Amino acid sequence: MIKKRRIGLYPGTFDPVTLGHVDIISRSAKLVDHLILGISTNPSKTALFDLDERVEMVRRETAFIERDTGVTIEVRPFSCLLMTFAEEVGATAIIRGLRAVSDFEYEFQMTAMNYKLNPDIETIFLMADPSLQAIASRLVKEIARFDGEISAFVPQMVRDEVMAKLNKCQT
Repeated sequence: MIKKRRIGLYPGTFDPVTLGHVDIISRSAKLVDHLILGISTNPSKTALFDLDERVEMVRRETAFIERDTGVTIEVRPFSCLLMTFAEEVGATAIIRGLRAVSDFEYEFQMTAMNYKLNPDIETIFLMADPSLQAIASRLVKEIARFDGEISAFVPQMVRDEVMAKLNKCQT
């Protein structure tokens, strides 16, 4: 019997990629044979980094996971319906990170809608590491805009890129 390859899709805007994202990606790599990181555009959000910058940032910050786990990781941009993208890439599961109850309420609705669109693609929820639960890209950008230190929330190179993008001092 031929075993079906487990392809996970972890979608997000990753603007910027945070330590919380990296944690979920690292843990997701233990569950699948191939992990696709789908970098999306969201018309309701104003991105600090353009799509190409975010794709490169995520590639760079997750390269060690592929090297350490042996799981292949692919970073791909997408601008269509998530379920359409999941079907295009052959995903068997969509992976979502949960930080709080408010995340669950939103994700619960999305999961129900996605199931109606394609019941063959499962949704897997991973709880955020308790030490990383408060991290959100939106808050990271806000802290940086007001000269706060973000190095506890993002990888060092990402911190430097956020500060440069915002024309802030890099101490």
